[in-house]
Amino acid sequence: MPTDTKQSETWTTRSLIAWTTRYLASKHVDTPRLATEMLLSHVLGVTRLGLYMDADRPATELERAAFRELVERAAGHEPVDYLVGQAPFFSMMFRVTPAVLVPRPSTEALVEHVIQHARRTPGFSAPLIADVCTGSGVVGVTLAKHIPNSRVIATDISQEALELARANAQDHRVGDRVECRLGDLFEPLAGERPHYIVSNPPYISDAAWDKLPRNVKHYEPAAALRGGLDGLKYIRTLIDQAPAYLQTPGQLVIEIDSDQTQAVERLVKHSAGLTHEHILADHEGLPRVLVADKC
Repeated sequence: MPTDTKQSETWTTRSLIAWTTRYLASKHVDTPRLATEMLLSHVLGVTRLGLYMDADRPATELERAAFRELVERAAGHEPVDYLVGQAPFFSMMFRVTPAVLVPRPSTEALVEHVIQHARRTPGFSAPLIADVCTGSGVVGVTLAKHIPNSRVIATDISQEALELARANAQDHRVGDRVECRLGDLFEPLAGERPHYIVSNPPYISDAAWDKLPRNVKHYEPAAALRGGLDGLKYIRTLIDQAPAYLQTPGQLVIEIDSDQTQAVERLVKHSAGLTHEHILADHEGLPRVLVADKC
């Protein structure tokens, strides 16, 4: 934003939103108005709605300086969610840091399926849910919040991610029903028999990695994104080993890339322990969630 002292004295919330939205759009930042609102509401300590309830409020010099610094970082395609330390998911807010992925709307299709399945399916009303590769815990915490009698075991190889997941569980008052365990994939589930195994694993192939946008490739944790040569390294293990852990009946639910559907369906067909596989669409209508029942 302009730094002329005389002009800067008249910067209001309204004018800051208008100028910054145009500026971020010129830098090809995704959803520039949303990004502007998130940054400014963070600096001013108000909700996004609160920005418009006092749109003619003049910004102080300190507020402008803090806002300017964040805007420049966002213009360099640093994820706004990291800059403000939180991200929305399933109409809830979650803490996020560069140690975990930024939650995506596509993952909400996985969560919505499990919630509805648990509500309508006999034997699943009080499920044990294993959230493998939990990251910030958005999947497991959201499921615990919306399935009151559930218990969640959230696993990850990152201690930093698990600490964030614990904090998010506490924030949403489900900390007593979300247990975070350190370990690779199924290792922390020894002796457990979950009704659901859910996962948003790393699934970006080596070829797709080179095409990722800057805000993802340069800032989000590669270990949580890269799934090997064909992107199926972890998905194969999940499909192969899930039947040995699932209850009967039980269900495996995995987020996948939209171009992996045929390969993933073939993996399930060759599995001795899974059946009734099908792919669910996300909010954009893309095939993104594998669902398979234990035989």
